[in-house]
Amino acid sequence: MPGESEERLQEGIIGDVEQQAIVIADHDPSWPRRFDCEVAKIRGALGPAALSVEHVGSTSVPGLAAKPIIDILLVVEDSGDEDSYLPALEDAGYLLRVREPDFEEHRMLRTPEKDVHVHVFSPNSREGERLLLLRDHLRRDEEDRELYAGTKRELASRDWPSMQHYADAKTGIVEAILARASGSSHEQR
Repeated sequence: MPGESEERLQEGIIGDVEQQAIVIADHDPSWPRRFDCEVAKIRGALGPAALSVEHVGSTSVPGLAAKPIIDILLVVEDSGDEDSYLPALEDAGYLLRVREPDFEEHRMLRTPEKDVHVHVFSPNSREGERLLLLRDHLRRDEEDRELYAGTKRELASRDWPSMQHYADAKTGIVEAILARASGSSHEQR
């Protein structure tokens, strides 16, 4: 019987579930420049409808090993209103890959090369705030950055049915880091 994450993946994914090798690379100093190119493309496509465009995920943290995929947090007025942004992003070359109305109206688009993921949320999205909190904390905290890198490398050495399964396996460590980042946990490492 599929778990909650498996069901969410099946319901939200556009197209087939893809099995991909999970590769964790050392930090690449070109990642911020790649993000800058994507920001220009997104802002060119959406103009002021792009309320915020932020580099998130592991490629946004200097020194952190990561899957070589640029993750972008795009905030639009209403992520559930696809007509207000999706056609312009598709014209710019992005492909809609995930539609999750029950998860804060999350949408995820990607490049055909699968090396950029654009996560679309509305303002004040809890998940958007979590992505920024995690990024900012990992930029400041070397110990948690190393802990996270080690966890990702260990998990990447396993076989996973999909990238979502790998991401779900990181949930425990991400939640612990977020708890420390928000100051709500005084647990020992």
